[in-house]
Amino acid sequence: MNALVVIPVALPLVAAAAGFLFHRWPRIQERIALGASVALAGASCALLWVVRREGLLVTRLGAWPMPHGVVFVADLLSALLVCAVALLGLAVVIYASASVGKRRRAFGLHPLVQVLLAGACGVLLTADLFNLFVWFEVMLIASFVLLALGGTPSQLAGATKYVTLNLLASTFLLCGIGLVYGLTGTLSYADLARTLSSTRPDGPFSAAAFLLMAALAIKSAAFPFFFWLPASYHTPPPAMAALFAGLLTKVGVYAMIRCATMLFPEELQRASVLVAFVAGATMLTGVLGAAAQKDMRRILSFHIVSQIGYMLMGVAIWGVRGLGGAVFFLLHNMAAKPALFLSVGVVEHDRGSSALHTLGGLARQRPVASLLFLVPALSLAGLPPLSGFAGKLVLVRAGLDGGLWLVTSVALAVSLLTLYSMIKIWLKAFWSPDPRGDDAPPPRDTPRRMIAPLAAVAAATVALGVLAEPVAALCFDAAAQLLDREAYAQAVFAAGEGR
Repeated sequence: MNALVVIPVALPLVAAAAGFLFHRWPRIQERIALGASVALAGASCALLWVVRREGLLVTRLGAWPMPHGVVFVADLLSALLVCAVALLGLAVVIYASASVGKRRRAFGLHPLVQVLLAGACGVLLTADLFNLFVWFEVMLIASFVLLALGGTPSQLAGATKYVTLNLLASTFLLCGIGLVYGLTGTLSYADLARTLSSTRPDGPFSAAAFLLMAALAIKSAAFPFFFWLPASYHTPPPAMAALFAGLLTKVGVYAMIRCATMLFPEELQRASVLVAFVAGATMLTGVLGAAAQKDMRRILSFHIVSQIGYMLMGVAIWGVRGLGGAVFFLLHNMAAKPALFLSVGVVEHDRGSSALHTLGGLARQRPVASLLFLVPALSLAGLPPLSGFAGKLVLVRAGLDGGLWLVTSVALAVSLLTLYSMIKIWLKAFWSPDPRGDDAPPPRDTPRRMIAPLAAVAAATVALGVLAEPVAALCFDAAAQLLDREAYAQAVFAAGEGR
């Protein structure tokens, strides 16, 4: 069973290598990617099922003595998110095969998507800081090429901003990792948890915590480091924007939660007021930026920033309820945001633009596609019975119980402003008359390979809302595991002794 931990990383890497070998045959690349994505989804669901039944799974590569060597660990949190990554990746691969032009696919789009999925799973499953950095760089390389693929001026400008800020984050991350190693002599999460529980260097270690958290805040697009995201996420094809919206910043938040719970719990709790301020500022700046935009892609890009604030709010609250709420909100966002970008792809396929002033009449001409936009839009705004309502309810209750009245009030206000943005899109693009008038051509047929994955991802927001109680219980269990550092360390060291 422990071999399951490696499959989510190894499988997409093998698929990517095979895809690049067939670089002259995009159709073969597409079939390899589809087969690998189906297999990855199955393996990831099996991993979650096994972890839920048996507890942490640990796999060590090589015969190095502990705490050295490459170790992969799957607990409830990482297994949940790996499963979400795999299912989203499958939906995007299917959608991209019908929506992305042949030219982009001929330049290796599908193998690059597999590299990105491998990097995300590597971040989620690695058990040491150095390999966390390595897998982040794998993600950075793949996402940069996917952003620039096509070579339009807007794409190149967005990709340049994206890679510049993320390279700065990588520098901070590597400096923080070096400082941790210099102070403790280890980079293993398990070994650090044990070492730091008995001996904790104060001043220098606080500096390491600051560097690591700042790096991960940049990668998560938290305030005040968020401006690279709305400058870049609106430029790639909607399929890639959906994948980025569901993966990149969410993996950054995961890394922040993992490092905070394993390495810096005392430092983070001392800085809870600062984290709450950053959470509230991230929510506000994101939603106000969205309110000022007049293009669907740009509006949704700013809302990615806004939603990160809710996850940071859970980190500020801390404890099982706060972190559990952050995990639930992560899962909700990994469904709702990609569904909205995939909806934009359907709109652009029909109209050729996502600018609001060019749109109108879609509710009458495309009722199914309109419904598939409305469901995740209302979920993002937090209306019941959808996943956004359940996620915000858990966080608001935890915030009130924790005495964080101000950030909780901001969260409620931002929900109203989010609803305003979604209503603005709905009224202008879907409900208002078609600006082209009576001479408008009939709607173009949308391929089923675009509608089916969009419907599946939109349905996930409904399922997470309807099944909120068992999903929330699973997220609280994941949070409780996160906070039990000694159990994590015992599982890792027991695996080392068993070799």
